[in-house]
Amino acid sequence: MSTTEASVTIAAPAKLTRTLRITGVRDDGYHLIDAEMVELELADELTIRPDAEGLDASGPFADGVPLDDSNLVAKALRLAGRRAHVHLHKVIPHGGGLGGGSADAAAVLRWAGFDDLLAASRLGADIPFCVRGGRARVRGIGEVLEPLRPIPLDLTLVVPPLAVSTPAAYRAWDGLGGPTADGPNDLEPAAIAVVPELAAWRDRIAAIVGVAPVLAGSGATWFVDGHHPALRALEPEATVVLTRTRV
Repeated sequence: MSTTEASVTIAAPAKLTRTLRITGVRDDGYHLIDAEMVELELADELTIRPDAEGLDASGPFADGVPLDDSNLVAKALRLAGRRAHVHLHKVIPHGGGLGGGSADAAAVLRWAGFDDLLAASRLGADIPFCVRGGRARVRGIGEVLEPLRPIPLDLTLVVPPLAVSTPAAYRAWDGLGGPTADGPNDLEPAAIAVVPELAAWRDRIAAIVGVAPVLAGSGATWFVDGHHPALRALEPEATVVLTRTRV
């Protein structure tokens, strides 16, 4: 691509890990997964100007977003060998495991025409899926993708005011002896061990909708299938998003 190209505005859709099985641990300590990930209509918006450089951000979740070289967008530009100014309009809640930073980086890689998924996985395990999008079975450490037929699905996300460190959750999974969860997410018991308050949010959600929610990856987002406006009763303590899969 020429660096004289015009500015563009592109979507950076959130991702949701609907199921997660941990199938092993590599010699280097990375955990092997077998997961189903889907792309959501919930999306950040990036405006990319190739005639300038830098990062800035706006939107309801712009606070706390790093605007220096540590941002995944800056790293994605370096990986692709490109320069640009990127404005991030942040609507994906951060800290919930919805891949906001990964989605933004993936959008930059798509804009740059960069499709080396193995290299992308070194920036972040979610980035290869976010580059391809849709719905996929994701294996390895995130770099092995098997596209699946998209399915239209309404979802309600509840993002409590909690943060779960993904490395800490995997360490806890190791410490617990590698449990297999009763539900679709093997990492759920470990995440709750790291942040016990997650269990209280699970129970509050279940009391409102009458069904147990599922933790998205290492959390802290809980989700249930279908649109459940009654969960807005949890606001403003939590962020509640009614969304659907992109098809």
